[in-house]
Amino acid sequence: MDESTRIKLEAAAFRGLVQHLRQRNDVQNIDIMNLAGFCRNCLSKWYQAAADENGVELSKEQALEAIYGMPYGEWKALYQREATPEQLAAFEQTKPLHAKISGH
Repeated sequence: MDESTRIKLEAAAFRGLVQHLRQRNDVQNIDIMNLAGFCRNCLSKWYQAAADENGVELSKEQALEAIYGMPYGEWKALYQREATPEQLAAFEQTKPLHAKISGH
């Protein structure tokens, strides 16, 4: 596979992941973090880092909106729920892994 095709396929897969996460606004970030070690916020940080590496000016808020499909504050108000004690306990147990994988 040539480089251009690989990049196109990776970009399409990324867009598919972002679209899926936008549609699954019932899934909380803490649950994604506890299961996969990354969340929507991680994706926005990686997106912003890629912009920085390519000399593209992109604010944190713009990166978050690119992933969430709306301003982050609006998404939080509409969809984010208070984390349960169980979710927080699971997060604390796997926190070192999250930091290693996602940069949190």
